Parts: sequence; C-alpha cells; structure tokens
Amino acid sequence: MRLDKFLKVSRLIKRRTLAKEVADQGRITINGNQAKASSTVAIEDTLVIRFGQKLVTIKVNDLREVVRKDEAAMLYSVVKEEKID
Repeated sequence: MRLDKFLKVSRLIKRRTLAKEVADQGRITINGNQAKASSTVAIEDTLVIRFGQKLVTIKVNDLREVVRKDEAAMLYSVVKEEKID
C-alpha cells in the first residue's frame, strides 16, 4: 500500500494530499530510509513521522483499503513519542 494512502486510512493524517505534502517535505522515514508519498508500506514496517516539534515512531500492524473510524487505530501501534528541541 502507498504511504500516503496508509496515513489517510489509518487516520494518522486526515487528508491524503496533506500526507503527500508531509512525505515530500522529507518528514517521514520507513525503516530508516527517506520515504516519498508513493513509497510502499508493508506489515511490520517502522515509520518515523515528524509532526512539528514531535517525533512519532509507529509500527505497522495491518494494511486495509477501507477501515471504520473506531478500527483505524488497530492498523498501527505507537512505539514512542519524543519532543524535538
């Protein structure tokens, strides 16, 4: 599944166009490698996303094309959150 689509489906980022912009700005890595919006996400991948002054590390648990709002959080688990100075 494409990175931008995963971020939207999992509701980590609300809109796919915003997910694409964040990826294109170089604020996301997949398993330590710089990611583009078109990068492929697989189960067990580790994503590091920079949201403003915060780094969030996420592990992908499941991939689905469509998911209900209350099930979206099951697609990933937050490994750690850290503030950036």
